[in-house]
Amino acid sequence: MTEAGTSSSWLLWALLSATFAALTAIFAKVGIEGINSDLATFLRTIVIMIVLGLLLAMTGKFQSLGTIGPKSWLFLVLSGLATGASWLCYFRALKIGDAARVAPIDKLSVVIVAILGVTVLGEHLSARGWLGIVLIGAGAIFVATA
Repeated sequence: MTEAGTSSSWLLWALLSATFAALTAIFAKVGIEGINSDLATFLRTIVIMIVLGLLLAMTGKFQSLGTIGPKSWLFLVLSGLATGASWLCYFRALKIGDAARVAPIDKLSVVIVAILGVTVLGEHLSARGWLGIVLIGAGAIFVATA
């Protein structure tokens, strides 16, 4: 059984993620008008912490921090640092660039994840998968430089 339950597919959650990521870019572009992009990132982070805290409280999914192993702590901290750096860079790019050009370049993360997934995590992609990754990369560059 997956964390979300057997009736939920990864594809549905991934599509929802993409939809919310698109809304993030549009809302952020409008929201950062007249304020510093780093402050905007900070305010966004507070909202996320409050919403996730409420979600965990309502679903009873908090767990004792002592039950989390050192490896998980290390990689969650590293992930948090990478997320923070990504958000700071993303909001700064949105502040000075068009959302329709910034977001596709940000999505080059898909290409980078594929490369790191194969080289670091030992995952495998088929020839068709690699073709998709190349097309995603090319598409992002074409949109951003049009």
